[in-house]
Amino acid sequence: MTDADRRIPVTVLTGFLGAGKTTVLNHLLRHPGAERVAVLINELGDVGVDHHLVEQVDETLIVLDGGCVCCSVQGDLVAALKRLFMQAFRKEIPPIDRVLLETTGLADPAPVIHTLMEEPFIADRYRCDGVVTAVDVTHAAGQLKEHREAMRQAAMADRLLLTKCDLAAPADIAALQATLATLNPGARQIHVSQGEVSVDALFGCGLYTATGKLPEVAAWLGEAQVRAAAAAAPAWRKPGKAAPAGPVTHHADGVESYVLRFDAPLPWWEFSDALNLILQAYSNRILRIKGVLNVRGDPLPRVIQCVQHSIYPAVSLPAWPDTPPFDDRCSRLVFIVRGLPSETVVQTLSEFTGVGVNVL
Repeated sequence: MTDADRRIPVTVLTGFLGAGKTTVLNHLLRHPGAERVAVLINELGDVGVDHHLVEQVDETLIVLDGGCVCCSVQGDLVAALKRLFMQAFRKEIPPIDRVLLETTGLADPAPVIHTLMEEPFIADRYRCDGVVTAVDVTHAAGQLKEHREAMRQAAMADRLLLTKCDLAAPADIAALQATLATLNPGARQIHVSQGEVSVDALFGCGLYTATGKLPEVAAWLGEAQVRAAAAAAPAWRKPGKAAPAGPVTHHADGVESYVLRFDAPLPWWEFSDALNLILQAYSNRILRIKGVLNVRGDPLPRVIQCVQHSIYPAVSLPAWPDTPPFDDRCSRLVFIVRGLPSETVVQTLSEFTGVGVNVL
């Protein structure tokens, strides 16, 4: 990132079946700040948005009374995003400030993010602003235990919407909060009742800004939350500790987060080789990686993000944040993984870069 990133931000709204995504979406589209939002609904069947339709652009794309654009995506996401961009470019639909993509209840967010990162036409015109996951507080405890999709949706989120809080007991909400804090400690949790949520709760959860303003890097990285969760975890979940014998009946069994800090500036190409090797070897165990790096010879902090085997294009922030933890200007990586010990990652990174690595 130099002065500004002019690409259209895309927020991925996901969540397990019945989590209330469409209810959240309907409330959001009534908000005055959502007039220039394009909504892509990746669902089979009818579009579940209860706005009055004022203009039919084509067989799938409609313009809602608030100026929003809504498209039922039943085919290729790339084709839908290309069509949306070109129709706005030709002024066939209102200008678009951002895109909100609602996925199916069984969707893995990783392929969507991969598309935004890797397809050239899309990556040049759109950027992933973040993953927002709706979690039904009345059913999440069972869903997270029984369904891999629900666990992955929560673990990969930048923000977690705790929906149906008006229908749940405070003790149940608190228990779910603790569970989610273990599964994804870096994600901000937001209580939602009757689907009502602010625009700010969904948008702007990524690292990029349209103005070039220095973002809240510490909140995005989530290091403090990950370290706190690690400190509160059972001893066997800490680095270097073996799991107890026998089954561990916990929905997040094998899913953990840890922070790596490097003792010195990193040689970029050696670090890139090491990271690529880790992703190739363990992509099925990696959910997300976030990092702020001090690269040898570069005065600006460099940001990386990975989802499974894919790497976002690295960008530089306008300046180093002057607040903790970045006042030491040490490189940091936050991992959310499943069954990938920190020792394995540390060994590869230290051998390739020649720089000491500490697990925080």
